[in-house]
Amino acid sequence: MERVLAHFDNDCFYASVEIAHHPMLRGRPVAVAGDVEARHGIILAKSYEAKGFGVKTAMTIGDAKRLCPGLILLPPNYPLYMRYSRMFRELLAEYSDLTESHGPDENWCDLTILSNGNLRIGAEIAQEIQRRVYNEMGTTVSAGISYTKTFAKLGSDLRKPAGFAAITPQNYKRLVWPLPAADLLGVGRATQVKFLHYGIRTIGDIARTDPHTLQSWFGKWGLFLYTYANGMDASPVKPVSHEAAVKSVGNSTTCPRDLENEQDAHIVFMNLAESVAERMRDLGLMAKTVQISLRTNDLAWCERQATLPHPSMISSELTDAAMTLLQRHYHWEKPLRGIGIRGTNLVPIDSVRQFSLFGDDAKRERMERLEYAVDDIRRRFGHHSVNKALLFIDDQLGKLDAKADHIIHPIGYM
Repeated sequence: MERVLAHFDNDCFYASVEIAHHPMLRGRPVAVAGDVEARHGIILAKSYEAKGFGVKTAMTIGDAKRLCPGLILLPPNYPLYMRYSRMFRELLAEYSDLTESHGPDENWCDLTILSNGNLRIGAEIAQEIQRRVYNEMGTTVSAGISYTKTFAKLGSDLRKPAGFAAITPQNYKRLVWPLPAADLLGVGRATQVKFLHYGIRTIGDIARTDPHTLQSWFGKWGLFLYTYANGMDASPVKPVSHEAAVKSVGNSTTCPRDLENEQDAHIVFMNLAESVAERMRDLGLMAKTVQISLRTNDLAWCERQATLPHPSMISSELTDAAMTLLQRHYHWEKPLRGIGIRGTNLVPIDSVRQFSLFGDDAKRERMERLEYAVDDIRRRFGHHSVNKALLFIDDQLGKLDAKADHIIHPIGYM
């Protein structure tokens, strides 16, 4: 039985949710942006009407308003977006027990059993889901269906908005290979630049390159890109319950050099905390507890943890907690070869929060909005397009891209 996998991508998610929640905005140029009242910040999401004026994600509000003077700006409402994300996952669960989130607005769904391995029936089911999303949630979703997760995701990008595409063993060379290499899952900005250096411009170019050559350029990841481009991705849809199955989110690293002092540790903890915080935001979760792990240069290992004053997915708060634990429990008798940070005791991001009596909630909300804005910039322009000043102190430690290094390779390939 051939696999039938669907990928669903909610169109212009934040802006679409706002329009669904405020129907009077339908048909008008709308954007979700940073600090709207202060008239600065960047565009986080835009409607297709705003896109028609040239408004782009990560553009400054000033530039967006110059392109579209009638642009309606709205502050982000993350609890609302997470509620819609959860509604969509619940809808998919009516069709399959095998669904996997790829951020709050994208989901894979294994329809093999329901369709009896028939791609045509799977396509009909996927289009039924599209209709239900529009009728029941008031938003649109683009869908792709294929026999691999990679091609299903590409299919959902082909005919936006509210589009649909089926990529089969018979048509993938015609539909997929002419697409830019950057469209392939796993090709980030740095990989794209390297591909261009070698004259690789399309997914077909990747597919036709000798896998050993790709491995020499990118290590083992080059082999995964080869399998993706040639329709050999056998990785399964991995069901994840945001509220139950994810028990912790963490990153650890063996450092490019031994850490000699608190400043060294601070740089690496900041890098790791940014990865952990971003992944928690992708999952719609916050941590109530921070845990650190320390490994000395003679491979001795210890672990310490502390409860946060309030649940958090703000990288600076995770970093501060990690440094407090380090200062309390480690006295630098030996250099550190590796360190790690983990958020545990996770709770949904839209769960009830206990508000402070001292007026610091507005500040924390601004910090959260800033971190979501940075997430969006990095998704589009690469991790190092935005960096904190501390990371420039040491080139070796500051250039770590902890999230990119935290790759779970496809089980099917292994």
